[in-house]
Amino acid sequence: MRRAVIDRLTAETQIRFALNVDGTGTFDNRTGIRFLDHMLDLVARHGGFDLDVKATGDLDVDQHHTVEDVGIAFGEAVAKALGDKRGINRAGYFVMPMDETLAVAAIDLSGRPHTVVDTKVKVRLVGDLQAELVHDFFEGFAMGARANVHVKVLYGRSNHHKIEACFKAFGRALRVACAKDKRLAKMLPSTKGLL
Repeated sequence: MRRAVIDRLTAETQIRFALNVDGTGTFDNRTGIRFLDHMLDLVARHGGFDLDVKATGDLDVDQHHTVEDVGIAFGEAVAKALGDKRGINRAGYFVMPMDETLAVAAIDLSGRPHTVVDTKVKVRLVGDLQAELVHDFFEGFAMGARANVHVKVLYGRSNHHKIEACFKAFGRALRVACAKDKRLAKMLPSTKGLL
């Protein structure tokens, strides 16, 4: 089983992030930010991952440290669970409708971190989450996983739906990227010989 536990301890946050890549979509996520918990729940369910995330952070200062560090820990957990990445698809994408909203996510577990995020959200808060921090979460994941992460809302009305569609698309794209391909067997999905 491809599993990992990351304990990330800083002066600003304390995070324990447990991941089973080959899970069944179960989750128990408690970050102190309820909307972020909901988004992690969606990633677990739509990605088929088991996630158990416990995070405490300096939320009295701001949500930034918690959101970014949860993203970093998630990325580190994926990298650790996949090991040398032999036999995986490496890249995945998904286009996710959420009622009137449409979002796309594309991921390449390339070994090179890069992030592009466009949620089209113009309000400060969605639920109890500072909306601008959605970018920080995906950027943190990209750094931790050493991956390319592109997430974009094509159109939509509801800010809740825009962010939710992003996380659902991300979960499904990550599921494809992490999936093993029997034809690749033990092959590393790179002509460079290194990921």
